[in-house]
Amino acid sequence: FNSTLKKIQSAVNQTQKERYESELKKEIKKLQRVRESLRAYQTNPEIRDKNPITEARKTIEDLMATFKNCERENKTKAFSKTGLSAAPKVDPKEEERETARE
Repeated sequence: FNSTLKKIQSAVNQTQKERYESELKKEIKKLQRVRESLRAYQTNPEIRDKNPITEARKTIEDLMATFKNCERENKTKAFSKTGLSAAPKVDPKEEERETARE
């Protein structure tokens, strides 16, 4: 999940971003299935120590929140109010060039 998220953030053109977004959606579906199974384990009375299960579930839910924010950023239109009010994104390679020029 994290590696796919980094690929989206470093993608240069729109087609790459779309492809990585579809990969990220597949990963989030897997995480959702795992979360559901963890919920089932939490309700199981045979399992005594539920702290590791709870921690894993919280981690998955944090990743899902990250996905939600990433999806919101990617779906923001460039000339909408929120898109115009957001700070312009600078490509990391372009940023390195700027620092090298100075």
